[in-house]
Amino acid sequence: MTKIKGYKRVDEFDDETTHKLAFHYKEILGLLGEDPNREGLLETPVRVAKAMQFMTQGYHANAKEIIQSAVFTEDYKQMVIVKDIELYSMCEHHMIPFIGKAHVAYIPNGRVMGLSKVARVVEVFARRLQIQERLTMQIKDAIDDAINPLGVAVVIEAKHLCMAMRGIEKQSSVTTTSDFTGAFLNDPKTRDEFLRLISTKLS
Repeated sequence: MTKIKGYKRVDEFDDETTHKLAFHYKEILGLLGEDPNREGLLETPVRVAKAMQFMTQGYHANAKEIIQSAVFTEDYKQMVIVKDIELYSMCEHHMIPFIGKAHVAYIPNGRVMGLSKVARVVEVFARRLQIQERLTMQIKDAIDDAINPLGVAVVIEAKHLCMAMRGIEKQSSVTTTSDFTGAFLNDPKTRDEFLRLISTKLS
């Protein structure tokens, strides 16, 4: 492997977990008909072990703690929207990625949260083995529980590679899920405003 002078990558992974995962991935390569000892695959089990730990790191994060690390008292009672949050998750049925965007809104009730925390909450739950329906609800519930707003709205649009790469093989299909609480659930005008705003592009 060519080493670039002056470049040093720092990886932080649990060594025991990496070793155990790599052992099993090496076995999997053999079961698939590959030679895990050929040059191109020698380091693959370790790489996959580290990649899987990265893609499931949400199991080790607490969404409520993340939100409450940046909550501020503010007398603002209008809608706050963070839209087009990129998300990458893994379908728990086939362990194949699904990729999309989350649109998240809440109406403060005396407290606002740091905007970056909205994206971090999405990341916490996306970085787990998931189904899109549960992911949508978990994001909503975490924000609702952490700051008790007047309402929370979450919409996720995603392409599932388990549908595109295998099975039905429909590459263009997009799955949309939504979940609402409070004003977004009970007031059609508030919900319609949210849906309109997330579909509007800034000029």
